[in-house]
Amino acid sequence: MRISCLSLFPEIIQGALSHSIPGKAQERELFQLEHVQIRDFALDKHRSVDEIPYGGGAGMVLKPEPVVAAIRSVKQPDSLVIHPSPSGIPFTQTLAKQLANQPHLILIASRYEGLDQRVIDGWVDLEVSLGDFVISGGELACAVMIDAISRLIPGVVGKLESIQEESFEDGLLEHPQYTRPPEFEGRSIPEVLLSGHHEHIRKWRRKERIRRTRARRPDLFARFQPDKEALKLLKELDQEDA
Repeated sequence: MRISCLSLFPEIIQGALSHSIPGKAQERELFQLEHVQIRDFALDKHRSVDEIPYGGGAGMVLKPEPVVAAIRSVKQPDSLVIHPSPSGIPFTQTLAKQLANQPHLILIASRYEGLDQRVIDGWVDLEVSLGDFVISGGELACAVMIDAISRLIPGVVGKLESIQEESFEDGLLEHPQYTRPPEFEGRSIPEVLLSGHHEHIRKWRRKERIRRTRARRPDLFARFQPDKEALKLLKELDQEDA
């Protein structure tokens, strides 16, 4: 898989993805990450990439010419061009899985007041939002997306179970995690985790995932489709809360 990042501050993305799982995956050539400096495609001697918005208003807007030239420099017939934006569709684990199957992703990290709409209309295939908040630029958003996508590429994460048990994999949040020591500051870990009974542990973890999702993310829980076991666990939770 190849991922091309178009940005004004590539060092932000490089710094975020040069360590841990994505860093090791690049070293093992499980995916290729390349950085394209948008400013290299500026048309004037000052290498300017922004202009005041038509119609007035605060801030500056990225000029279309250098951004489109940067896209053209890396775009292939199988490329998917993505623009992180508060106006985009939510970035979810389901979408991350879909993007992990693409041969080539082009991510545009815009800045200032955003990207000229003509670039979006003519060149962007997908606008994606990380949430209902605003950050200084698209570089961090690109880094977050690449981290989430890259760990779904085969071979990047060592144990398949690590991915399967993570939050959102089946529409539920992850269960609580505990490690040694068994008691800390007067708090003990649940006895079931010390039992060695794998089936009891599995059911406890699923029950806690349901409990946590229902309490913290009612939007996710509303879409959850419980099977027979989950219905039984829900009944137990209702009895505990009564």
